[in-house]
Amino acid sequence: MNSSLSSSVAERADGSTVRIGALVPLTRPGWAEAGRHLLAGLETAVREVNDTGGIAGRPLELVVRDTAADPQRAAAAVDELARLGVAALAGEYHSVVARAAAARADALGLPFLCSSAVLDALTEQPTEWVARLCPAQSHGWQIYADFLLGAGHRRIAVAAQASVYWAAGTRILRDCLAPRGGTVVELDMGRLAPAAVCDELVHHRTTALLLLAGHPEPAVSIVQSVRRDERLAEILIGAPAGQPEFAEWAALLGDDGSAIPFLRYLPERLGPLGARVGTALRERLGAAPSFVAFEGYDTVAVLADVLRSHGADRARIAESWPRVDVEGTRGRIRFSRAPGIGVWQWTWASVQVVDRDPAEPDRLRILHVG
Repeated sequence: MNSSLSSSVAERADGSTVRIGALVPLTRPGWAEAGRHLLAGLETAVREVNDTGGIAGRPLELVVRDTAADPQRAAAAVDELARLGVAALAGEYHSVVARAAAARADALGLPFLCSSAVLDALTEQPTEWVARLCPAQSHGWQIYADFLLGAGHRRIAVAAQASVYWAAGTRILRDCLAPRGGTVVELDMGRLAPAAVCDELVHHRTTALLLLAGHPEPAVSIVQSVRRDERLAEILIGAPAGQPEFAEWAALLGDDGSAIPFLRYLPERLGPLGARVGTALRERLGAAPSFVAFEGYDTVAVLADVLRSHGADRARIAESWPRVDVEGTRGRIRFSRAPGIGVWQWTWASVQVVDRDPAEPDRLRILHVG
């Protein structure tokens, strides 16, 4: 994807802009709808920065690259963006892709503010170059485990594909549930067809099935198979990774896609900034903005503040992470070192467990707040 300049500020005569590289999944097999929301948030914030004078009078330019959920493509994009002279990197939704981008950014000495990838081990070793806005997977998924236990579920099955991300999620759930009498049965979606999942659920007498699998497939087919099996009329289907957040889910599944709890990183009520940005994002997207869109906006809000205060020098940007103090759409953003997390981390964005209301699928119900 070609770079784009989001600006209503006249570019200086010498052509000088401050560039931020944006990594976004915009094509399959990436989760393109999530990427579209992330990009909408990034671009909305860039436009606002430029409408208010840019960075010390210089326009802020977003140089966008489509990662398509491909770690190697993301690493190559980081190399290219570094050569193009970006001051910092922003974005990415998929955890395994963000991990590849973070490793390359760390090696190159290029600051990277990750918007949406939750994998705890975003880097193999602690780094000063990478910071993250979204909660770590262990934090959010522990809240999801608390929700399951509070709803009376002790026998949990996970329909899991092979992935570092899904394997980490399974481990987190098992570690959270086992001390409190819960069990986790792993169903290998590399071996089982969606229809065969139903027989396994009956055999193991599980009361909840969690979709630790890609969107749209096999997640959509699994939901359809379970919903149509009369033996499983009472089972809870859950999606901690957030597959039901986006409109495509409801479009593909209709009523079958409701009452499937998922994690969302928004407060119960948005403050004035969040409400204003939410309106702008809705106009841009033509639909209700997801939490991912707010993550995109907050990413640029943080980077713009850092650039205004410390300039575009990469080392100075990385050194500034512990001094960040920015009002974001979902609260005050400050970074610290969280135990077991090797990057500078906002601890924590608000976490909710929500689902789509069966009576009104466009409405999200808050079921649990962490």
